[in-house]
Amino acid sequence: MSKFKRILLKLSGESLQGRQGYGIDTERLGEYAEQIKRAHEGGTQIGIVIGGGNIFRGLSGAAQGFDRVMGDQMGMCATVINSLALCSALRAISVRCRVLTAIRMEPVGEFYTKHRAVELLDAGEVVIMAAGTGNPYFTTDTGSSLRALEIEADVMFKGTRVDGIYTADPEKDPTAVKFDEISYDEVIRRGLKVMDITATAMCQSGGMPIYVFCMDEPGNLERVLAGEPIGTLVTP
Repeated sequence: MSKFKRILLKLSGESLQGRQGYGIDTERLGEYAEQIKRAHEGGTQIGIVIGGGNIFRGLSGAAQGFDRVMGDQMGMCATVINSLALCSALRAISVRCRVLTAIRMEPVGEFYTKHRAVELLDAGEVVIMAAGTGNPYFTTDTGSSLRALEIEADVMFKGTRVDGIYTADPEKDPTAVKFDEISYDEVIRRGLKVMDITATAMCQSGGMPIYVFCMDEPGNLERVLAGEPIGTLVTP
C-alpha cells in the first residue's frame, strides 16, 4: 500500500541512456515504465518530470558556443522527446498517460496548466510534464519543484542512479557517507548536488519534502511508496 495519494516523480534524462551511454535505452525505458505501472496500479496519482541530458543539455551547449537561451530551448525539446518515449512505453503496457508541455506544441502534447494536470491525475492518468518551466535559465530540477508544488503533491521523489544523498559523489569518492535524512539548509550549506539551489529553496519555501532514491533498481519505486527507508529524505 502506498503512503501517498499524489507524487511528483523526477527522472534523470541521463538515466534513460542505460548501458549505451547516449540517447534512450529501450530496456531501461521499459523497466521504468513497469515500475510506474505497478505504483499507479497501487492507487498513487503520479506526475512525472524528466530531464533531457541524454540528448542535449542547454548549459553544456552554452559552454560550446550556443546562445544560452536557444540552448535551453533545445534542452526543453529534449525533455519532450524523453516524455513522449516514456508515455509511449506506458501506453504499450496499458497505462493511461498524457504529455503536457510548458511551451505550446500541439499536437505533440497538450499545453500545461495546473488545472488540466490535476484534472487528468484525478481521472486516473499518469501525467508527464515536459519542457521544464518553459523558460530559459531554469533547470528541470526547478521545473519539477514547481510542478510538485502546483499539483499539490505529497512528496517529490527524485529517482537517480545512486541510492540517496552522500557527503560527496559516491561514484567518485569511495569514502562518501550516505545521509538517511538531511535538512534543506544543510544541503545548501554543504553544496550537495541533489538539485540546484533554486529548486531546493523552492521546495523549502513550499514545504515540499524531497526523497532521493535509486530508480535503476527494479521495484524501488514501490518500496519508497510503501515507506521503506532505502534513500534519503530532505526535510526542514
